[in-house]
Amino acid sequence: MTLVVTFVGATPVLGSAVGSSYRLWTYKVEGNPQELPNGNRISLALSTDISVLDPASLPGVVGLEGMFLQKDANDPRQYVGRVISGSGPQTIAFVAPARAANGDVLLMKSTSGNPFVSVPFAVVANGSTSHSQRINVPAPGLPTFVGRPLADFTGSLPYASELFGVYHPLTGWFGAYSSMAAATAHPSSPFAGLTTLGRFRGPEARTMTDPALAALAQHYDAVELSGLSPVGMVNLFREYFFEFDTFLGTPAGHIWVSPGGSVEVVETSTRRTLVEKVAEVSEEVSRKTEESLTEQDDVADAVKEDNSTDTKLGVSATGGVNAKIYHADASASFSTQNTVKRGSEATHKHARTQTAKATSEIKRNFRTTFKTVTESTDTSSRRYVLQNNTTELVNYEIRRKMRKVGVQLQHIGTRLCWQVFIGEPGGELGLGDMVHVVEAPDLTAIQKPEKKAVPQDQKVTHQLSLTFVLTHGADHDAENTYKPDTDPNVGIFEPDVGENDLIQFRFNFPLPAPPDGYEIKKGVAPEVDFRGAQVQFTLDPAVLGIPENPEVAKNSLGLRLTYANFQGNKSLPFSAAITYTPKAETKQAIEKANDEAEAAYKKEVARLQHEAYGKAVHERLRLVSTMRARTPEEMRSEERRVVFRNLIRRLEQADQYPRNPAHLPFPEAEGIQHLFDVEEMLYFVAPDYWRPGPVPSPAVTMNSTGRYPLPPEDETTPSGAAALPLQGQTVAGWYSRAEKYRAVDAQSSSPEWRVDYLITEQTQPAPLGSSLGWLIQIDGDERRNEFLNAAWVKAVLPVRPGQEQAALDWLTSVEGEAGLDVPYVRRDGDPDTFQGKKIGQVLSLVADQLKVANTDYKVTQVSEKIFETGFDPLAGGFRPAQPYEVFDQWTEVLPTDQVAAVAVQYDPKTGQQL
Repeated sequence: MTLVVTFVGATPVLGSAVGSSYRLWTYKVEGNPQELPNGNRISLALSTDISVLDPASLPGVVGLEGMFLQKDANDPRQYVGRVISGSGPQTIAFVAPARAANGDVLLMKSTSGNPFVSVPFAVVANGSTSHSQRINVPAPGLPTFVGRPLADFTGSLPYASELFGVYHPLTGWFGAYSSMAAATAHPSSPFAGLTTLGRFRGPEARTMTDPALAALAQHYDAVELSGLSPVGMVNLFREYFFEFDTFLGTPAGHIWVSPGGSVEVVETSTRRTLVEKVAEVSEEVSRKTEESLTEQDDVADAVKEDNSTDTKLGVSATGGVNAKIYHADASASFSTQNTVKRGSEATHKHARTQTAKATSEIKRNFRTTFKTVTESTDTSSRRYVLQNNTTELVNYEIRRKMRKVGVQLQHIGTRLCWQVFIGEPGGELGLGDMVHVVEAPDLTAIQKPEKKAVPQDQKVTHQLSLTFVLTHGADHDAENTYKPDTDPNVGIFEPDVGENDLIQFRFNFPLPAPPDGYEIKKGVAPEVDFRGAQVQFTLDPAVLGIPENPEVAKNSLGLRLTYANFQGNKSLPFSAAITYTPKAETKQAIEKANDEAEAAYKKEVARLQHEAYGKAVHERLRLVSTMRARTPEEMRSEERRVVFRNLIRRLEQADQYPRNPAHLPFPEAEGIQHLFDVEEMLYFVAPDYWRPGPVPSPAVTMNSTGRYPLPPEDETTPSGAAALPLQGQTVAGWYSRAEKYRAVDAQSSSPEWRVDYLITEQTQPAPLGSSLGWLIQIDGDERRNEFLNAAWVKAVLPVRPGQEQAALDWLTSVEGEAGLDVPYVRRDGDPDTFQGKKIGQVLSLVADQLKVANTDYKVTQVSEKIFETGFDPLAGGFRPAQPYEVFDQWTEVLPTDQVAAVAVQYDPKTGQQL
């Protein structure tokens, strides 16, 4: 028969503290008794590159009994084997690094005192034989050290913990409030008449023989009935974090140092954040993860931060600690053992995924840059001096120090709860309205135009001369006195002797051209001054037979003498003051110039105002996006108060709580607080898409504004209305406006309108719901915005420990008794005591069981035991959950901001580290 060597496997080393980086490698050698005689030695010849631990140094390791390791400094192989004992297959085992590889192996035999001799063998039955075969062997080199085994940390106290739970609605009981809401939602259904609390009481209600209740139960399936049940159970769990070990991770860089040389290394550790602006698409894609997790360096802090921002969790204050509650599937089984088991499975899935995600993000959170410098500089970075005092060239690996963190999950209790649904919960919450005063634009740089005045009328005095014109007679010396003749245009002098003297009385004097842009003003008589000459005259145009005087068209002045004595002068000088007025064209030109200057000024002012308006909107968006959020604890407290306030209103409507505000209901309030942990009330938010609405929804048009319309540039108040004290100076959220797009359907000719939110290059990414038209609280968080826009919330009030049965009795008066006498269907895992019972009876049994468990101080000691005894390794890492026991365990590896330089050598042929 041919010898056959088979690789059995590599298993964890039991009974030793060699660490998880080593495994127990086991091989099986099969042959007949002639080939495997008792007393002979048999061994596997392995390369000396494989780091095999001497079995003599590992006493107590299961599987190494009778094994030996033989090495020779001049032999390139090492021999691991045993002395053959008994008949049948022989097992060869040794401890070596866990990393596996394929390698050449020889099978050696020897008698006592003689050297080993190679023998042929096969690796499978009836296979080909050879002195050397390639089989699974440990990889050459030292193992990667990932810390000591977990058993070494037994008794270590947790450095952090996180409390959370899993909520299961219990189906079977039909609560009055939820059932009446279902009846209202289906007005044409057979159960539409379930509108009063009385319909949920009495024998027919308890047995569900009432036709309306029977129709209600038939309408909904088993899962949907969880929304009608008024009770559920919360299983509380605690997640513990333990500090295990530190070790050096993978290399972050290599530095060669010459013999006798030294190198100064400057380490710059940087955490990636979003404080600086990076114009990369990948930055936006990864931002959410970086903000939510990578701000923390520890997995415990990362888990706490992730829980505080998870909008799918209910939040309760348990013992002064915010407990995050996950909503699990509805449970048809009332057994606490079944709900603990299902809750532990949900907890394991979520917690394991969450810590792995947090650890992955923290690993990417550190980035280290190394640079070699030749001179000392003033820097705050860490400095390392690497000095090679040997005669050989040394390769230093820069390795990051890693942490191993352990995580354990423990069940710490179960609570009976009352669940009730509250619609439109965010309507009573006020929002933050940011005050932002916009400064008026600086108009001092714009010179306001001076308005050109329309020219005034001008009175211009012209110097004229009236000539003595003798038309008949002998008065050539102009010495006679003349009066009007029968023809008023002629002056006559009648001497005593001789013929009459006649002179000209009617004159038209051409006037100089009017001033530029002026014309003679009509209706204004000229002012004529003959400077004391003995003349009288008239300027009346009616007397002169002209339309006006002066005549504008002829630019002349008319004058008729009515008396004259030239006193021997051939002419009489006189002055005529003519009033001129600007032409219409002149006035229009001036008005046009004034209007143009005013328009240019207003245009520039409008440009500056629009620029200031744009800057104000830009600044407001930046301020809104960078607004500091309020603390989550305060906002959750407000939300719980609003939910509980609505719950009290619900009790008032059912006459379970006084309505008259003048009489304070001390007894009722004390009674509710005696039965329920009001401060531990939690709630689950139903997303806004569950809210019924018009189908189809109203179309978006150019007149749509959204929740936060962009304010107009010119904010004016209606006529007679008083201006608001902060009009235009408060900001409630991200501005929005309607924008037109090309229709998605290429065949459609009508435009597509959307209500968009505004962003700038300085704004942070808009909060969740901005694209959905959500109501956004600018100093809130995602949970607050979810709450404000929620269709409803499911409020869950835990029953106080020890008051389970009393709370059930109180709930029957509030929620009715529908379904409590229906036979309970026993499920797998339910206790035998549930057999043959009704739903109400099973609830009473559960209440009694929880009363005992929640009031027994020994249970509290068990749930807090880990803070006293510390870490206790969980065999296998997971086991089916039992109440108040640790049921899950795993480890996470985290980077630190510390590095270390390690001198290493590599085999130039194989590339393996020596």
